[in-house]
Amino acid sequence: MNNVKTLIDTKQSSAANSSELQAGEVAIVGAGCGQLDLMTIKAARVVSQADALVYDSLVSSDILTLVDADCQRHFVGKRCGQPSTKQEDINALLCELAQQGLKVVRLKGGDPHIFGRGSEEALYLAQRGIKSLFYAGVTAALGSASSTGIPLTFRGLARSVTLITGTKMTDADSAYAPAQWQALLAAQSTLVFYMGKEQASRISTGLMSEQCSSELPVAFVTNGGRANQIVTYSTVTEMSQAALTIKDSGPTLIIIGEVVSIGQQLAQLLSDIDYSSAHYNHMVREVEYA
Repeated sequence: MNNVKTLIDTKQSSAANSSELQAGEVAIVGAGCGQLDLMTIKAARVVSQADALVYDSLVSSDILTLVDADCQRHFVGKRCGQPSTKQEDINALLCELAQQGLKVVRLKGGDPHIFGRGSEEALYLAQRGIKSLFYAGVTAALGSASSTGIPLTFRGLARSVTLITGTKMTDADSAYAPAQWQALLAAQSTLVFYMGKEQASRISTGLMSEQCSSELPVAFVTNGGRANQIVTYSTVTEMSQAALTIKDSGPTLIIIGEVVSIGQQLAQLLSDIDYSSAHYNHMVREVEYA
């Protein structure tokens, strides 16, 4: 934490200072997919300048320590199935704070351009004469790939990756989307569903109806990039039941594709290395004390 804080407090060059957040502007910032050390230094630095912070539920508590004690804090988090702030109210709040001449930071989990509505808010503000700036964040798909060891692309298995929202799947979505998903899988694209745990049954049924391999591997990554991360492995045919076993209420990402098996293979090999190391060290200690 101290090293991160030191980097944030380091003075930028005069060229960089010219583009810092100004009074009456709104910085739309990606907080990354987990803890403070997964946030970019640039994003963390602008958060520390905020007079008013408008933040989501997926922003971890240690990131909130970056702001001054007198900074206004406005929680506007949205969680599936729970009462949440309406988007139009968030837009109005950002506008009001900026019009007060404050340096406003809109802090979002992940990246503001990946299912984050960052551009919706920027357009609303721009239409009212308010300037906004974007600061990138590590989106959940990339963060979870790193923390689980599951590659999203892999030579010979996955040529691309497709990010899909798993929320609000209507009957019309259920009728047409599975064919598109299967076409992507056939073209060697890894599928990553954001906020899809509650839709696991529909995703499974839809893929199976399009002759997707029942044994295609699936990974549910809950709290990706955090200390309490949970990885649940399954297959397309069993993913509905697997989703029901996840009791943690944290955000869950679904990765579908052959790349999941690469991640499992790597995890097993690393586990074997750890076991061999521990066994070797134990044997060395026994020899030393003999």
